Amino acid sequence: MEKRNKIVLGGGCFWCAEAVFALQKGVISATCGYAGGETPNPTYEQVSNGETGHAEVVEIEYDPSIASLSAILKTFFAMHDPTSLNRQGNDVGTQYRSAIYWTDEEQKKEIENYLTMLKSEYTQPIVTEVKLLDKFYKAEEYHQRFFEKNPNQAYCQAVIAPKVENFKKSL
Repeated sequence: MEKRNKIVLGGGCFWCAEAVFALQKGVISATCGYAGGETPNPTYEQVSNGETGHAEVVEIEYDPSIASLSAILKTFFAMHDPTSLNRQGNDVGTQYRSAIYWTDEEQKKEIENYLTMLKSEYTQPIVTEVKLLDKFYKAEEYHQRFFEKNPNQAYCQAVIAPKVENFKKSL
């Protein structure tokens, strides 16, 4: 039986992250949701209005014998700007912050080591929030596999498709 690990990542719009991670070898599932805030069972409207403290995130379930945490983090940092505080591109607000929510002490140590190594690659400080996952709330069903279901939607074409294409080129 395959081993399954989970990590929750926020790097701007969750549709982008989900679309990219769905293509990564060893990723079993990528689920859009919310984490890092105070409000139980938040809605998209509440999170979008900045009322909850939650970030848009993707829960990544992966097989560590195929995709290491380091490989997951490499993809994560390649697809967003970890030096941009509370925004990614035109998406602005704390709900779009760069965040890693770890689930065990081993993950925490590996993330801290990865960030230490990564610092030299950036001229600006990395502002990624790194915290123990308190609770992950799955987003509404219409957010799941959004790019797959809506490839011709304007946001998908302008923002998500280029990220997906860049990831495919890196394979």
